[in-house]
Amino acid sequence: MDSAHVCEVAFSGDDLLEMHRRMLVIRGFEERVATLYRNGEVPGFVHLSTGQEASAVGACWPLRSTDVITSTHRGHGHCLAKGLAPLGMFAELMGKDLGTNRGRGGSMHIADPSIGIFGANGIVAAGIPIAVGASVASLLRADGGVAVAFFGDGAVAQGAFHEAVNLAAVWQLPVIFWCENNGYAEFSPSATQHAATLERRAAGYGAAYVAVDGNDVAATASVMSRVVEGARDGRGPTIVEASTYRWHGHYEGDPQRYREPAELEEWKDRDPIVLHAKRLETAGISAARIASLESSVAQELDEAVEAAQGLAPPDAGTIGYFVTRPRPHIAEPLRPAEDAPIFRTMDAIHSALEFELASDHRVFLAGIDVAQGGNVFGLMRGLHEKFGDRVRDTPISETAIMGLGVGAAMAGMRPVVEIMYLDFIGVCLDQLLNQAAKMPFMTGGTAEMSLTVRTQFGAGRSSGSQHSQSLEALLAHIPGLSVVMPSTPADTYGLLRAAIQDPNPVIFIENRLLYGMKGPQPSSDYILPIGTSAVVRTGSDITVVSVSRMVHEALAAAEVVAGEGISVEVIDLRTVAPLDMTPVLESVHKTSRLLIAHEAVVPFGIGAEIAAVVAREAFWDLDAPIIRVGAAPTPPPYAPNLEKVWLPDREDIAAALRRLAGV
Repeated sequence: MDSAHVCEVAFSGDDLLEMHRRMLVIRGFEERVATLYRNGEVPGFVHLSTGQEASAVGACWPLRSTDVITSTHRGHGHCLAKGLAPLGMFAELMGKDLGTNRGRGGSMHIADPSIGIFGANGIVAAGIPIAVGASVASLLRADGGVAVAFFGDGAVAQGAFHEAVNLAAVWQLPVIFWCENNGYAEFSPSATQHAATLERRAAGYGAAYVAVDGNDVAATASVMSRVVEGARDGRGPTIVEASTYRWHGHYEGDPQRYREPAELEEWKDRDPIVLHAKRLETAGISAARIASLESSVAQELDEAVEAAQGLAPPDAGTIGYFVTRPRPHIAEPLRPAEDAPIFRTMDAIHSALEFELASDHRVFLAGIDVAQGGNVFGLMRGLHEKFGDRVRDTPISETAIMGLGVGAAMAGMRPVVEIMYLDFIGVCLDQLLNQAAKMPFMTGGTAEMSLTVRTQFGAGRSSGSQHSQSLEALLAHIPGLSVVMPSTPADTYGLLRAAIQDPNPVIFIENRLLYGMKGPQPSSDYILPIGTSAVVRTGSDITVVSVSRMVHEALAAAEVVAGEGISVEVIDLRTVAPLDMTPVLESVHKTSRLLIAHEAVVPFGIGAEIAAVVAREAFWDLDAPIIRVGAAPTPPPYAPNLEKVWLPDREDIAAALRRLAGV
């Protein structure tokens, strides 16, 4: 549909006056922020939305408090229009402890999930997939909620926009993509950025399209009322293009050499507040009443600024707050009996997913071919038939998959999303690095993020450089993410259940060469705590620390050298982040020698971190240099003979153990 086919909504005089008030709040807020920034009271980047007030107010007008919005780096107006209080926002911009985000977010990351504000965002287009995730949560809960993704015209060039809109159209999600076309993508005119109009793009996606004058608040509110009604009724996504203009530069301090002053003055003649004031007069609202409203808004904002200025910054001792949420206590269970029924790692994954789907309605699965195909390895066969739309196939769109997981988790769901190969994490790294990992911190601990990302890796079958990499160190280096790498069927079952129940984002990395591995099956209520290592073989001469499939190579090597009189203790990390070093340090205290084995390349791998901790905490226990065994510092090769040389195995570990024992 287009704007010609959207019926105009009639608004009362009180409605029109409230629209005016909201625009005045946004304009006055931005004016004061500009002054505070010039005075050095706002320390970070600032991108003001002066001139775009009607778009924000009109778009948020029909939304409920439970509806969700995601915003952009120019997000003050959207947050205020959705109901966020100016005092907390001023305080946040000033870096105060009682700011909206406890001083952790600043201007570009203002958020309040409790009223559906899932965050302004410093990454262009990053909020769009998150809004899609929030709409998936509403769809699964059947609660009638909608999500609105605000973005600028420049974001249309981002892959995240394409993936999110395509997924929304395929699934017919209750999400509205609200483009504020202000004519510039940062410094570049929109005409130089796009070969096709947004209307033509919408047709290509199979999404509805509406154009609206973004400087007319009543028109935007009217359009949005009809669009939201359609989304709630199950008519799928709509792209709305609101034509508007920012009066300030891309950022405060922008010299604005890319536009002429006359252009700005032309748009100021279409000031949305002035235009709406004329509508108020036509509706019979007196100039005195409008002036009184202006005065009360100004006083409210001045008082908010003064109150914010008097607040204290966060205490330096709270630097580590809000990175992760406290985990529920899980006691280390008894290992399954050796005479228990035997099952495979692939059975463990299926059983854990089935258990959590059955016991918690917030859990759902999404990924490429996970429903009809049961995943590329058949691990999920039968789950779609049993749980229906809670097991969902997605397009091949890793950014959309990860973003929907982030948004759904923020909306209170417990999504389990699959990235088919660990190597593909690079395709959607922003949604992990800058969204899932940081949202709880940047929102001062208010954003929920119970997200599980299942993926797999494994070299040794000539899968080549883009399907074999062991990238756990890359992910473990990101504060806020937990990284789990089980080695046995029982551990896989217990840790996957723990990951799904965890209140933090967990990357669950399986080794595909272990899918057929057999072991004792625990009881259905078996669950393992995340962040605990396990001694899987006792010994007295050398400590070997490993993870995932390399644990079995280490155990085999330990068995070989035992016949040579070398007693080896083997520790399975199970979790890479957080890293449980207590058993490692206790073992080194006993053995005085340490070898670390992992499948990843040696330089900058997790072995370096383990070695550094042991060198700091147990230096005087060591009787020999620490040795690391891992892959050669090259991409994984394809030719079998090269891959054998590249990939460490039990023979390499045994040779290193002999060298270490002889020191």
